[in-house]
Amino acid sequence: MKTELNEQEELTGLRQRIDALDDEMLRLLSERAQLAHRIGAIKRGSFLYRPEREAQVLRRIAEANPGPLPEAAIRIIYREIMSACLSLEQPLRIAYFGPAGTFTESAAQKQFGSSPSFTPFITIDDVFRAVESGNADYGVVPVENSTEGAVGRTLDLLLTSPLKICGEVNLRIHQNLMSKAASAEQLTRLYSHAQSLAQCHDWLNRNLPNVPRVPVASNAEAAWLAAQEPAAGAIAGEAAARLYELNVLAANIEDDPNNTTHFLVLAAHDAAPSGNDKTSFVCSAQNKPGAVHDLLTPLKTHGVSMSKLESRPARGFGESRWAYVFFIDIDGHRQEPAIARALDDMRDAVGFLKELGSYPKTSS
Repeated sequence: MKTELNEQEELTGLRQRIDALDDEMLRLLSERAQLAHRIGAIKRGSFLYRPEREAQVLRRIAEANPGPLPEAAIRIIYREIMSACLSLEQPLRIAYFGPAGTFTESAAQKQFGSSPSFTPFITIDDVFRAVESGNADYGVVPVENSTEGAVGRTLDLLLTSPLKICGEVNLRIHQNLMSKAASAEQLTRLYSHAQSLAQCHDWLNRNLPNVPRVPVASNAEAAWLAAQEPAAGAIAGEAAARLYELNVLAANIEDDPNNTTHFLVLAAHDAAPSGNDKTSFVCSAQNKPGAVHDLLTPLKTHGVSMSKLESRPARGFGESRWAYVFFIDIDGHRQEPAIARALDDMRDAVGFLKELGSYPKTSS
């Protein structure tokens, strides 16, 4: 009895300490918001959202984290704090490749928090146009999946659009089987995007070999269709299951447990140096022997590390004097002297070079 009484007294004391800490955190959050408000007033007329500054804050907080909360949780908390503070000054308008309930929506929320206004667009072209026209401040589009490869339409539009890359998001893709039905044995049809069907090919062959698979425009559309048909299922993310009130019959059914999609954040500007950056550009190689070697030599000469090289048909760009263009990612910011010299030397070795932007490297 005495032990129970002591434990109850300790529990009461701990709760009182938590209440006091909550009061102190609220005071500090209000003070932080006031400081952010003052910064907004000083920067009036310029971009209030600075991806490099947010990257620096998140990096510093993650490094200083003493635990027991994991780094991922700390980043989510501080992302929401910064998102809420920014919304006091400039509520952001975010366009993303939709519809609602897709992985791109999840990537947009991971990058910007929950405070902005998010608008889905049916095509990647529409996302580009929304940002180019000023109807959205930023756009989020997929550019590559670790299993299925590059998203060609995004690359084609980067070639001609005036927009810059100001950020990137990596999102682990967990596919889920969902339906109004109570079990997978009741399913007579399965909807999903073609890429998701491919990412779950082996699992479906083992578990639902006789259920017809119907490709649709998006996983969100698949979930919507499944919500209309009691015996239909869909493969999509958890957000779609919540949105359309579907039962998750099997979780994480992707064949590759490390399945990840890489998204780009687009804007009228790129980012200033954050201390851990990436620069993307697209170029052509002259039509002569050794052209690709000559293209990459300046990177070696100036000690610049290349993290990606993606070739793509030029598709009639300009006068089509070259058959292919190359999308290249390098480590570092374009304002760094070695990067600037390497890019200048590359311009002399290629038929065409367009800088797509410098931006903070994603943390995950």
